[in-house]
Amino acid sequence: MEMLNSNIKYVYFVGIGGIGMSAIARYYHTRKCFVAGYDKTPSPLTQELEHEEMQISYIDEISTIPSEIIHSSKEEILIVYTPAIPKDSKILNYFKDNGYTMMKRAQVLGLLTNEHFSICIAGTHGKTTTTSLTAHLFEQCGLLPTVFAGGILSNYNTNFLNHPEGNITISEADEFDRSFLWLKPDMAVITSVDADHLDIYGDIDSFADGFKDFSKNVKENGFLLLSEAAAKTNKIDVPYETYGFSENCTHKITFLGVKDHKFEFKIESPISNINGIYLLPMAGLHNISNASAAIILAGKKGCNHNNIAKALVEFKGVKRRFEWIINNDKISYIDDYAHHPTEIKAAISAARILFPNKKLTVAFQPHLFSRTRDFIDGFAQELSKVDELILLDIYPARELPIEGVSSELLLDKCTVKDKKIVQKEDLANYVAEHKDSLEVLLTLGAGDIDRSVEPIKAILSNE
Repeated sequence: MEMLNSNIKYVYFVGIGGIGMSAIARYYHTRKCFVAGYDKTPSPLTQELEHEEMQISYIDEISTIPSEIIHSSKEEILIVYTPAIPKDSKILNYFKDNGYTMMKRAQVLGLLTNEHFSICIAGTHGKTTTTSLTAHLFEQCGLLPTVFAGGILSNYNTNFLNHPEGNITISEADEFDRSFLWLKPDMAVITSVDADHLDIYGDIDSFADGFKDFSKNVKENGFLLLSEAAAKTNKIDVPYETYGFSENCTHKITFLGVKDHKFEFKIESPISNINGIYLLPMAGLHNISNASAAIILAGKKGCNHNNIAKALVEFKGVKRRFEWIINNDKISYIDDYAHHPTEIKAAISAARILFPNKKLTVAFQPHLFSRTRDFIDGFAQELSKVDELILLDIYPARELPIEGVSSELLLDKCTVKDKKIVQKEDLANYVAEHKDSLEVLLTLGAGDIDRSVEPIKAILSNE
């Protein structure tokens, strides 16, 4: 795989700790470029990048930029940045003011993937899991994919699979900031079109129009695959096929039941080499849907049922996507990235299918004041379906507080009787004090609730 520009020898990432940014950083690092970057806070991911000998600073000061970047020819330097970086960032503005070549992450991803057979997975929900499943199936079937994932694939403990000798790229197509419009896929999936990021798009119709524009980017004679839910938006006006549980889908899925925590399902498809029964070690009908999309893509590229079925049952999942932390006779603890009402609904539904007669406790950290405001009734409806609800304060991410929007407001709207607000720093202590009454615990959210996973795991494992 060729580099973005044969002259580029130095790449600096403003926001290198982001899951999408770090995958591109790893790409350039494997291509023997000098890679460095800034991020606001250390994380396990940035620590891994440092271990891989990339230089990372956590102070937004020009003095922390490595001398290799400051003193090299600008023709040899690429600056990659994420829209999530504040506009007043000193490092970002230094590069802007001094004439460096700067590109958003999505632009770089587009240039890296567009020269090759490009497979892109889009959707409000499910894109990381579907991307990861597709990557795993292609990898195990010997198709040599280079993969830019939005999550850590547990089978490989990375978000970047590297096959310079191959000619296939698999990447997530992120709708935030309309990033996915930089991509020009040969094959594309849209898993769902539920409104989100209304702070960017303004309204539901504009959000759906974004996916319509993405679908038009699929190359001529390419392949576009939509879930039945995405197809119901009636916004897509280019040829596509559908997958789902309905009779009228192009590729029909049938849920057969649960076997030892694995979900069994059947696919009936015009792609004859993928017809048959599969076992998925991930819970939930939504994940059967995600796996089916990956199977269809693999089938289109020539993989057969037996090889796919073998690879699928060995899939270990994605970090923070219905990730099993503990599962024993006393307690089942699952962590999930869910931060939208539809995702919360899917996680709770999967837990109920697996544990129909057990008490379900959910700890949820809302993500963004604007999202909490825009979908508060949906959040309340889904969170009211649990037996015990623990709400953390809203994680602000890139936002300032919005007057009147709070976790207290959401808690008041939830109808579950056993509900309370716990401070993030007190969550592990709360679990310790109540662990004897816990049966199934879900921690949900896209903020920093994941920092509590290891402390909770240690508490629940200490019998």
